[in-house]
Amino acid sequence: MTDFTIVLGDRNTSSWSLRGWLALKQTGAAFDEIGVSFKDPDVKTHILAHSPSGMVPMLKHLAPEGEVHVWESLAIIEYLAELYPDAGLWPEDRAARAFARTVSDEMHAGFSPLRRHMPMNLLDDKSGDGMGEGVAANVARICAIWEDCLERFAKDGDFLFGAFTGADIMFAPVVTRFDTYGVDLPARCRAYADAVRAKPEMLEWTAGA
Repeated sequence: MTDFTIVLGDRNTSSWSLRGWLALKQTGAAFDEIGVSFKDPDVKTHILAHSPSGMVPMLKHLAPEGEVHVWESLAIIEYLAELYPDAGLWPEDRAARAFARTVSDEMHAGFSPLRRHMPMNLLDDKSGDGMGEGVAANVARICAIWEDCLERFAKDGDFLFGAFTGADIMFAPVVTRFDTYGVDLPARCRAYADAVRAKPEMLEWTAGA
């Protein structure tokens, strides 16, 4: 038994589970997984047995002060960044770190049309689908964020802030959506998306779907 357990939904479709799992993988810590199938008619009951919000992911940590529960993806990133400051979940530079948190929060709170019309689905090819009302504007804004980060902060790496950080974790499911729905991206954004998909952890998650 490890100190960490994470409760996850279906790997094929649970974008928030992917984020929590990637954050844990970034720390290098050993952890156990509990999977909950969204196809189970009693899925809500099963999740509520672990998470008070009835949502996944849910992180459980057997800390020295007692068991800690964190049931929201961005909060999981923040919690693990405190426990593992050398894991690089946020950039070291204060200005870059503030920018990374800001774009991560924007991803967390926004882009409802994209979420609604292009739900994460790793296994299907839905090229040409999903361009509902508001999606084009969402795609344009996401590309603008990526290009801004890459231009300002990614001098020494392929990711938004050079090294792979919490900001990349927050946008990782979006990368998969763009691939699933065949979204045409500017060259720099396509190179970034390809770098995210090529991460060993992303390949592992996709294979698990």
